[in-house]
Amino acid sequence: MSKHAMYPGSFDPITLGHVDVIERAAQMFETVTVVIAKNSKKTPLFDEHERLAMAKASLIHLPNVAVTVHAGLVVDFANEHGVDVIVRGLRAVSDFEYEFQIALMNRKLQPNVSTIFLMPHERYTYLNSSIIRELGRYRQDITEFVPQAVVEAMQRKFA
Repeated sequence: MSKHAMYPGSFDPITLGHVDVIERAAQMFETVTVVIAKNSKKTPLFDEHERLAMAKASLIHLPNVAVTVHAGLVVDFANEHGVDVIVRGLRAVSDFEYEFQIALMNRKLQPNVSTIFLMPHERYTYLNSSIIRELGRYRQDITEFVPQAVVEAMQRKFA
């Protein structure tokens, strides 16, 4: 069994699909670090401190999961923190092409770090953070899609 995995993402906000993938990873690895990455291509709704707080609150039930923020390349974080495996979630075939390209580049940059793909439960396959943000803007009920900490943060954000 590999010892240390990481699950990077922007988590803007974290959804129950993310939580599902993290729970699966937590069963497979001794330690999982959820890395809230700063994506230069995205303008987040929540700043990294808000995303960190939501993720920590949403994952508190998993004792072998830590949450942190990182601004650089995922493989640099992996190298600096002894990560063996990068976990990525795949919702649909459309995710695969992009994730596959990133995994190959990560392998080129850091050959000793593997990438695995995990699918969330099928009830979460259509979920993504963009949809949640849009629902939140229009004050729709998102309780079945996100952890309670996110529901509360969205209500404050769009009050």
